[in-house]
Order: sequence, then structure tokens, then C-alpha cells
Amino acid sequence: MSDLESFRAETRAWLEANCPAEMREPAQGEDDAYWGGRNATFQSEAQKAWFEACRDKGYTVPAWPREYGGAGLSPPEAKILREEMARINARSPLSSFGIWMLGPALLKFGTEEQKRKYLNEIARGEIRWCQGYSEPGSGSDLVSLQTFGEDKGDHWVVNGQKIWTSYADKADWIFCLVRTDKTNKYQGITFMLFDMASPGVSTKPILLISGNSPFCETFFDDVKVPKDQFVGEINRGWDVAKYLLGHEREMISGADNSERGAGIGAMLKRQAGEMDPVLRAELAMFDVDALAFSAMGEKFLDEVKVGKAHPAQPNMMKYAGTELNKRRHELVMAAGGSAALEWDSEESRGGSAARSWLRTKANSIEGGTSEVMLNVIAKRILELPGA
Repeated sequence: MSDLESFRAETRAWLEANCPAEMREPAQGEDDAYWGGRNATFQSEAQKAWFEACRDKGYTVPAWPREYGGAGLSPPEAKILREEMARINARSPLSSFGIWMLGPALLKFGTEEQKRKYLNEIARGEIRWCQGYSEPGSGSDLVSLQTFGEDKGDHWVVNGQKIWTSYADKADWIFCLVRTDKTNKYQGITFMLFDMASPGVSTKPILLISGNSPFCETFFDDVKVPKDQFVGEINRGWDVAKYLLGHEREMISGADNSERGAGIGAMLKRQAGEMDPVLRAELAMFDVDALAFSAMGEKFLDEVKVGKAHPAQPNMMKYAGTELNKRRHELVMAAGGSAALEWDSEESRGGSAARSWLRTKANSIEGGTSEVMLNVIAKRILELPGA
């Protein structure tokens, strides 16, 4: 038996012994995920047991080095773990912007002190992060941001506003783009880290059409940020921001989320006999496309490992994944008929299907609109001339 075969057998046995049956059922919404942080609570004993088992094994961030809270798995081993978790439909033990976005940026740009502190806190679920990028009037044109940090010697004083800050009202800390030089559009931005409990930080939820409110307006009024709480170089935060955006787009695409790209034929099989034949055909076509998307993601991951990845591939994943997810929820609603539109009952889990469907409408806007993604793909991958 090869080393990888042995690892697969050991991983399968460990998952069977440690992943509770409840954690092998599909999540019913964002509230079913465990986000960690200083105010976190578990939804069930099963969720707690699954998180703690993965935390202790390093499986909340399996590919990160052991010294930073991970399991130190090689790329082939990490792929096997993903496959084995998908095989039993295991939920992710920890949802975290720290894992999906800030972590990769710290691994590339952070100091050793920052890595040992923040990455371990992220891996253990001790800190919950939010992202301070978009501003009113600075969405797709992110470098036009106006939030300003005035240099006061040993600290900055930050004033400004961010918008669409996901879970800002629940986060412990924020990774934030702040202009620190008004004379240089691109090389005048610093990537700062600071506590959301700092005096002068306030948030206001933005209610969505789904009836839920993951997004917030975030305000900074004379917020003091210690001078050492930045990543990369002062005034070179755009380098960090661009790198992080690639990981954000992969996260939004669902590239590492088996549920996002999963087929729906099996999920709706009990209704299949009652469905219109055209709808059944659309479900089958979706399942084929979901498998193709998964294969594309695996191909891109393999290319990353050998240094052959195209820098615009995250744009492809973001566009394909978000459009696929919107289509998935459209089909779920179509298959559910008028009952799927129910909004409040216990039977529908408070209108989970309808609210999730409405929430997906933002997928093709957040993290870069589908139109922007297509423009990048056309220019950088297809090498088409600009308009």
C-alpha cells in the first residue's frame, strides 16, 4: 500500500470515528455554520464535538503548517481529505473569513510574529474577522476608496466608512484597506488590522430582500490603530488586497464548498416522479455542469501546485461558481412549486428555501460583479481587445 493509500485509509477511519451523524446532514442555512470568535456559541453538541475534533487534529486548516495551527498536509493529502469529507457529506467544521481570505494573505505577506499569533487564533476558532474593502461609491473601482488614516507617530487615526461589510456586527477584528497617502492612488493604501471593539467603530445592519442581514455599514470615527498593525508594507496595501481578492473570489465561487457545487438530482429524487419532464432534464443538465465545475476547480488546484496557474483563474471560478449557485437555487424553487415560496412556518424552517434563493442574487455582485469577471476573462485569458 502506498503512503497516499495508507493516508486515505487512516483518514476514512478517523472521519468515521469523529464526524457525528448530524454533521453529515446538509446545512439548512448560514445559521447552521460555526463561525468561531470570542462570542461564538454552538448550535448543538454534535457541532461542538466535530469542531473540537478537527481543531485538535489541525483539520480546520489542514494545509497550513503545524506551527500555525494546521495539520501540515501535502497538497495530495489535502485533496484526499476533501474527497473523503465529501464522500460522507461532512460539513465544514469552521466557517471563517480568516481561513478563506486573511489567512492566505498572512501566509504570503505577514511577519513571522503575525503568522504565529493570528493564524493560530484563526485555526482554533478564537477570532472572527470581517473585511473592510467596499465603500459608498468605491465598489468595482476599489482603489478610489476614501477612508483615511492620519499618521500620528506611533498610531494612525482612521476616519471613514465601509459598506457591505459581511457580519461586521458579529466580527471581533477587521482587515481593512485605509488610504494613508492621498497623492498616490495605488501606492497610497495600507492593509490594516484592528479590533472592532476599538472606540469609534460602529456598525449598522443592511436588510436584504431575503429578510436577513449579513451585510453592514461600518463607520470609523477617530479610531486609533497602533502603527504595527498592518500587513505587507505601509502604502503598499494594494499588493496584499489584490492577492486576497483572488482567494475571496474562490471562496464566493464555492470552489472549496462541496455543497455549493453539488448536484441536486439526488436531493430532489423523491419529487422526480412528479416533475415536469422538462424540469427533470434541466436538473440533469445542472448536475453535469456541477461536475464540470468541480473538475475545473480540481484542475486549477493542480496547476497552482506546480506553478502553472493563470492569475485570472479565480475570476473564472467566481463567475462560473456564482452563476451555478444562482441556477441551483432557481431549480430548487421550481421543483418546490408554490410551497417553496412559504416564508414563515416551522415546516419550511422559516422560509429557508425562499430566503436562500433570494440571498443568491447577491452572489454575482459581491466580490466583483459577473460583468467585471467576464471583462477580466476576456482581456486576460482570451486576450480579446478592449472596447
